[in-house]
Amino acid sequence: MDARFRGITDLAETPSVAVVVDVMRAFTVAAWAFAQGAEKIVLAGSLDEALALKERHPDWVTLKDGPPAPGFDAVNSPGLLRSIDLGGRTVVQKTTAGTVGALAVKDASLVLCAGFVVAEATASFLRARGSDTVTFVVTGEDGRAEEDLACAQYIARRTTETATDAAEFLRRAAGSRAATELTEGVRRGAHPDDVALCLEVDRFPFAMVATPEGPLMVLRPHAMPSMTD
Repeated sequence: MDARFRGITDLAETPSVAVVVDVMRAFTVAAWAFAQGAEKIVLAGSLDEALALKERHPDWVTLKDGPPAPGFDAVNSPGLLRSIDLGGRTVVQKTTAGTVGALAVKDASLVLCAGFVVAEATASFLRARGSDTVTFVVTGEDGRAEEDLACAQYIARRTTETATDAAEFLRRAAGSRAATELTEGVRRGAHPDDVALCLEVDRFPFAMVATPEGPLMVLRPHAMPSMTD
């Protein structure tokens, strides 16, 4: 497999297969939302779009980066989201990097969204797909976020070498700027457990596939049988 690693602004053309990585915290949060029973996640292009969707669908659950804000039901924190019952609900998610990256490749034939918590499921999906070329979109810090790059490289390696040890990749992620800012309370709308939750490898047995549904880009879980047997 030819693995390519690109920042959002480095995407000169639409890739055929894209894995959009946001470890801290968008796609860790998305995985937790599905674990808490969410049916689907709508990836919003702006805060205004998220609020407009909420106005049209009052039962949908909106979440964003940063502190709580009017019109939003939750914040982009796995530690805070894990206590919310989302059974059968639709979540609308808008974040600084993760959702932006997914929407940037919305025309790809396959879009997966990932973090360490769904690493093996994502790698397994790619192995089953048999894609020759995969573009990993490193969303944070204009493509320089160490936690996202480490996770992307881990998934790429795991796709072809199933026995790959996660320890070094997790060490890099734990030492990242994002992890430091979350630990030190620089980022608002966070929980003390967020970093630890973002660094749990293979917590969930599903990949997350984003597809256009009408005008919306919608993320849904895809269970991997080999992980649920």
